[in-house]
Amino acid sequence: MVLLVGLTLLLGLFLAVLLFNPRHRKSGHKAKAQASLNVDKASKSYSKTEVSLHNKRTDCWIIIKNKVYDVTSYVEEHPGGDSILVHAGDDSTEGFFGPQHATRVFDMIEDFYIGDLEQ
Repeated sequence: MVLLVGLTLLLGLFLAVLLFNPRHRKSGHKAKAQASLNVDKASKSYSKTEVSLHNKRTDCWIIIKNKVYDVTSYVEEHPGGDSILVHAGDDSTEGFFGPQHATRVFDMIEDFYIGDLEQ
């Protein structure tokens, strides 16, 4: 009987550690960290003139809804080929929200966010 109580307490302790250990908890920490990172980036503002200098395949920034994105690393992977370069260094809002894009691009684009367009 004492052995059974001891095993039960040991199992309970083990389960408590699993439940309350932050490494195992699904708390949305990653989302909070990403939001914090985006807040830091949002403090940077770029003029339209500065964005316009980044208009090449090897240095490509775009503007979408007054936010600036450095998509240089994505240019070669873009499923639409060079169409991403049509508005390199300029406003790409209209093309970005076109019917050719799957909804996943709306999540992907945030990975390339570098700041806001100066108003």
